[in-house]
Amino acid sequence: AAGGATTSTRRGPGGGGRPMDDENLTFETSAGVEVVGSFDAMGIREDLLRGIYGYGFEKPSAIQQRAVIPIITGRDVIAQAQSGTGKTSMISLSVCQVIETNVHEVQALILSPTRELATQTERVMQAVGNFMSVSVHACVGGKSIGEDIRKLESGVHVVSGTPGRVCDMIKRRTLRTRAIKLLVLDEADEMLSRGFKDQIYDVYRYLPPELQVVLISATLPHDILEITSKFMTDPVRILVKRDELTLEGIKQFFVAVEKEEWKFDTLCDLYDTLTITQAVIFCNTKRKVDWLTERMRTNNFTVSAMHGDMPQKERDAIMSEFRGGTTRVLITTDVWARGLDVQQVSLVINYDLPNNRELYIHRIGRSGRFGRKVKFSLLLHNSRCGDQLCAQG
Repeated sequence: AAGGATTSTRRGPGGGGRPMDDENLTFETSAGVEVVGSFDAMGIREDLLRGIYGYGFEKPSAIQQRAVIPIITGRDVIAQAQSGTGKTSMISLSVCQVIETNVHEVQALILSPTRELATQTERVMQAVGNFMSVSVHACVGGKSIGEDIRKLESGVHVVSGTPGRVCDMIKRRTLRTRAIKLLVLDEADEMLSRGFKDQIYDVYRYLPPELQVVLISATLPHDILEITSKFMTDPVRILVKRDELTLEGIKQFFVAVEKEEWKFDTLCDLYDTLTITQAVIFCNTKRKVDWLTERMRTNNFTVSAMHGDMPQKERDAIMSEFRGGTTRVLITTDVWARGLDVQQVSLVINYDLPNNRELYIHRIGRSGRFGRKVKFSLLLHNSRCGDQLCAQG
């Protein structure tokens, strides 16, 4: 049964409720999935409801209306949710509902592909669980192992982390897994790709056999859905029809550049436009990010840059400056493409052509809080990219 159109809103400090991105999506769901139009009707605990409304939510988004009940009733769930549609808050409220705060052990584990996304999930969960004394810790690489050990041994209810550091903490017997009853894989297509698959399975084998598993991502290619049968039991599926994974409301442009080396001059010509608001420029490699950043700065342009090889403190500082508007143009790899919300970003430039359709959706489907979306997407490409463009549609 496919769900109908819904509208969800969130109000925040100084901002009225704006419709979120999923109001016109049609879902293909497993039999029996119901649309629950209010948080009060979901049977959520009173102190958690206070946190949800205190955080600024008034009505559940479309994915929340369909996925929260199956998750909190213990079903394995595969849910498709684009950034900006309440994905992180759905994870947060569902996890807060199922944990027991009087049990001082890790009961839920949320794995994310990037440190920034894991930290963002920790922050949202602390806000939503503000009135129920939930203890959450972001267990990510690049930060103090000693601090992780101290925090975990003091007792936390939820760990939001990246696979490498989480696996390390489990093997050190610092992160005890005996009480874990829920595993959430955020950005599941990335988590189950070759880069993370071995680490995910390494973590999974330490978890209790009666584990509940929830997979969430904006894009769920068929090959990813196939391998879920290895570790999920009769999962409830809540998927967006593939032809509706469009980026409605975003104006998309491309600039045909005959030679690769001409891209830089084109970008310089566009720079004055970029600085009107905040913009993100995506490159495919860390080396390209460093190269482009250096060339821009050599030509007296002010830009910041971020990629996975940078120390965590530096990444945090760059993100903080960009969120605060101190810097207006960020050059980055796809470490930034998934799930991170910066409200003022209205322009995304693909300096390099993304490697696949799903990655393009993640890059330009940026959406900040209150549903504020990217307005423009610009792709710079040369003639050699033509075949790839046609193949990807």
